[in-house]
Amino acid sequence: MASTFFEKLILLSLFLLVSPLLAKAVSPWKTQLHSSPTAKIQAEKLIRGLNLFPRHAANEGVNEDLTNEPSKIVEKQFKFPVIDAPGPSIQNFAHHAGYYKLPHSKSARMFYFFFESRNSKKDPVVIWLTGGPGCSSELALFYENGPFHLAKNLSLLWNDYGWDKASNILFVDQPIGTGFSYTSDDTDIRHDENGVSNDLYDFLQAFFKQHPQYVKNDFYITGESYAGHYIPAFAIRVHQGNKAKRGIHINLKGFAIGNGLTNPEIQYQAYPDFALNSSLISQSDYVNIKKLVPSCVQAIKSCGSDGGDSCVDSYEICNNVFNQILRIAGTVNYYDIRKQCEGDMCYDFSDVETFLNLKSVREALGVGDIDFVSCSSVVYEAMLMDWMRNFEVGIPSLLEDGIKVLIYAGEYDLICNWLGET
Repeated sequence: MASTFFEKLILLSLFLLVSPLLAKAVSPWKTQLHSSPTAKIQAEKLIRGLNLFPRHAANEGVNEDLTNEPSKIVEKQFKFPVIDAPGPSIQNFAHHAGYYKLPHSKSARMFYFFFESRNSKKDPVVIWLTGGPGCSSELALFYENGPFHLAKNLSLLWNDYGWDKASNILFVDQPIGTGFSYTSDDTDIRHDENGVSNDLYDFLQAFFKQHPQYVKNDFYITGESYAGHYIPAFAIRVHQGNKAKRGIHINLKGFAIGNGLTNPEIQYQAYPDFALNSSLISQSDYVNIKKLVPSCVQAIKSCGSDGGDSCVDSYEICNNVFNQILRIAGTVNYYDIRKQCEGDMCYDFSDVETFLNLKSVREALGVGDIDFVSCSSVVYEAMLMDWMRNFEVGIPSLLEDGIKVLIYAGEYDLICNWLGET
């Protein structure tokens, strides 16, 4: 079963390789964490509006105040409105959206979508994590491997390459502060993979408690870009929980990383060579940029040994290598060097923000008045001390214990290029 799913995953991934690896950019403009003075009131409205009970029809809420319930999944089935339909027509999906109150937090709620397989409920359960850090998994949902794509007129189109054709798939907004996930207390913001992976593990335990029919299904962790950090750390956390026989046993079979940032010390050294081989820079440019690499490598080593501010310093030193290439390459799209960069993030994601902020859509999902933002610079900056950490080191032990690994990369991605992953 495990190998069969990976074969399907490789085929479906071919579609993604010609799609923008969209979630690696950080928004250059500041976004405020969902912690305004009215956040608590909004949260209470949000929780009360969700449907916990199957006897209620999709999109109907219940008037039960669950804000004081500790560490509980609050989930509802939903139907998305079809925006271009002349009447009250809807796209009907047997799918779910919900919040999970994180137990090791003051007031954090993690948002997720869950789409049941179009094929069989016995298909593997897959979790998708978009990178950034701080970019919402809804970007992948609507532009990459979700059940449908979002058209320019905001109508929904079936995605023939959606991973829900071969899996029961979760899209999670994480770390806290990403997408629809929120908190009213800034101390809930995570700064490293220890906090991120523990939150995801707690969520997964609650999810399988809510959906016990999927506990025995094969389970895979997938994602792209900065998920090259998230995924190995999360896989290790799940594997440790299983070995310690704590909570629900999660049937982890493998994980897949697309154009991921996993070992920065190796990957940052590959930038000049990839840029030269791709004709983005000249030979003389290459020689000058290569001179910046040793200080980057040393800074990363210092981050690994000293931590703290040295990790922020290494981020600034090493990104000078990448920025020098962009200065020469001009407006090239660093996710697909065959294209030109358009807009602040090289792609325009305003349609998904418009769609998810529509009143009818927010009501369908039960997210109240919380605004959706594609990428949070607050979360991005909070994770700077994590950026230059090496998460390749934990993978060999997972392989030795029989956990399968798939690493795939798009040929024309500069920012997390294939050369640095080989």
